[in-house]
Amino acid sequence: MKALVLAEKPSVGRDIAKALGVHDQKKGYFENKQYIVTWALGHLVTNATPEEYDKKFKEWNLNVLPIIPDYMKHVVIKKTRSQFNTVQHLMKRDDVNSIIIATDAGREGELVARLIIEKAKVKKPLKRLWISSVTEKAIKAGFQNLKPGAAYNNLYQAALCRSEADWIVGINATRALTTKYDAQLSCGRVQTPTLNLVQMRQNEIQSFKPKKYYQMNVDIDGYKFKWVTQNGDKTFDSELIEQIKQKVQNNTGTIENVYKKKKTKYPQKLYDLTSLQQTAYQRYKMSAKETLNTMQSLYEQHKVLTYPRTDSNYLTDDMVSSLKERVSSLSATSLKSYAVPLLKKQIKAGKHFVDNNKVSDHHAIVPTEVRPNMDQLSPREEKIYMIVAERFLEVLLPPYQYEETTVELTCEGEKFKLVQEVAIELGYKAIHQEKAIVKELPFDEQQRVKVQNLNITSKDTEPPAYFNEGTLLKAMESPQLFFKLKDKKMAQTLNETGGIGTVATRADIIEKLYSSNVIEAIQGKIKITPKGKQLLNLAPEQLTSPELTANWEMKLNQIEKGKYSKETFMKEMRGFTREIIGDIKNSDDKFKHDNITTTECPTCGKFMLKVKTKNGQMLVCQDPTCKTKKNQQRQTNARCPNCKKKLTLYGTGKKATYRCVCGHTETQEHMDERLKNKKTGKIGKREMKQYMKNEEVENNPFKDALKDLKF
Repeated sequence: MKALVLAEKPSVGRDIAKALGVHDQKKGYFENKQYIVTWALGHLVTNATPEEYDKKFKEWNLNVLPIIPDYMKHVVIKKTRSQFNTVQHLMKRDDVNSIIIATDAGREGELVARLIIEKAKVKKPLKRLWISSVTEKAIKAGFQNLKPGAAYNNLYQAALCRSEADWIVGINATRALTTKYDAQLSCGRVQTPTLNLVQMRQNEIQSFKPKKYYQMNVDIDGYKFKWVTQNGDKTFDSELIEQIKQKVQNNTGTIENVYKKKKTKYPQKLYDLTSLQQTAYQRYKMSAKETLNTMQSLYEQHKVLTYPRTDSNYLTDDMVSSLKERVSSLSATSLKSYAVPLLKKQIKAGKHFVDNNKVSDHHAIVPTEVRPNMDQLSPREEKIYMIVAERFLEVLLPPYQYEETTVELTCEGEKFKLVQEVAIELGYKAIHQEKAIVKELPFDEQQRVKVQNLNITSKDTEPPAYFNEGTLLKAMESPQLFFKLKDKKMAQTLNETGGIGTVATRADIIEKLYSSNVIEAIQGKIKITPKGKQLLNLAPEQLTSPELTANWEMKLNQIEKGKYSKETFMKEMRGFTREIIGDIKNSDDKFKHDNITTTECPTCGKFMLKVKTKNGQMLVCQDPTCKTKKNQQRQTNARCPNCKKKLTLYGTGKKATYRCVCGHTETQEHMDERLKNKKTGKIGKREMKQYMKNEEVENNPFKDALKDLKF
């Protein structure tokens, strides 16, 4: 008899098969005499749509809301049905006497596996592999310590509650708002508080009133001493700063103290997905979704980085033995000069990057043992890989050690301070080739100096910055810092559970807000649209705050511990849904389209709306049930042959047109025709789309064929 091992994704399935010595590969699984190792593709089973309960729900109708089924149905996802069929067949085989759940060690991973098992209608003994690392050592140790599946029944109940409650609340709130106000208004437990974050920051900026403040420094022998008080180094009193200047100008001061202190600075933590998305945006203006997709390619296709959807900044103990191999893989990069010396030493695991207690489902993002072929990576892939590789090397290199010298000057009762650091050992900072300050300060205690060159500077206080995709992700991770919550327990819960959304879903949430036309990015600044403002006014207040998530998480944690029942939680969620739907139905508020045009919809005849997208704009029918789109346009990476500026693509298909601000126009049909006549032969639509995604012509497979287009 054999045990069936169910992993969450193919890559983990391959790792488990390799660790267990299961080498006979079949379609969708590996097999030997002891194990069958197969996998899901994320979720293979999901919640049924409303119309799958009753065909009458296919039409959106306010009068039939709320939709609250007596029991929740689950259906196989059509796109991945073939893999579900494979898994189901394997589970039902007569020679399989047990199932080992090897999906991610967490709430969502448990849900992935249990829904598949229930949908397959299989009742066989369950065991649980619970590991946070997929190294061979960790997998083997995990299989030596398999847990009974029943030990995780409460975890499954909590996962089921979260999934079903999100469905009931989200489906009903979105349908109610859309049908009540005859506009496409999407609402949910995560996306609406995220929209509110953008609104709150925008309100804060618009209501901000700048205040002028003053600072003063004195130049002594080329060194600038900063004026300081107990309250800091600035004042809002212009008369006070002038009086101080007059008091100390041309007087003699005394160097009261010169003290030195050796300090050590460690590098930043290893990357989790959110911090990597932030860095990618700061350096290269890559969106959260672009970064995630690029990471996914580096993980699945090139196999040079570890699993991307992680919220941990640490590694586990069992990974320490693999550190040298991972460093060795960097010898193929521009970091070779830093990697090679490390290979000659013993690599020590420090608490600043190895800690089992700080790893939940997955460890931090680091390079794998696979040596990258940099020529095969796209420009974006290379950028993301090098960001991760640099941080990985930084934590392995010695810390930055320096001597901080502080010089305190007193003149007529006023204090001035000079602080300078002198590097002793650059350590990890050597990667960025930061130069060390080696000049000693020429000051001694009790030394008398002439105070002559005083300089007063005035500046205005500045409002907080608009969110960009990087900072918005961080805010979603810590919403308790922005919202006034009812009690400290809620703030603590949000802090412990990672805020609203997950590392795997936040990028999609932001993309959904863009596509719903409730936020827009203007020069990288995320702003709320008039539609977004109206949505926040129309949505139930409970859905605009992260308090709902905090409340849910507190109860879900209790369910995991067996101290709260699934039935009670779902009863509360059904009652909550009826309450908010009743509020929407009874509301006297109105929704007004501010972007309506005089263009009639070719399908239903209603006037169309002009909608901005992330990369352009288009016309959509104002009727949410019609869904007709027209005159789509987006900015592409294609370049004008005349002025070299990026072209804008209007429309779709053969009638699509590329236009430039200089007047140059070229049809999609003409472009395709020219491509077909090139030496490389006929180029299909898929290859053309791949070309359009490429940032740089130099890395394009059709470089020679496309010279005439001058993109």
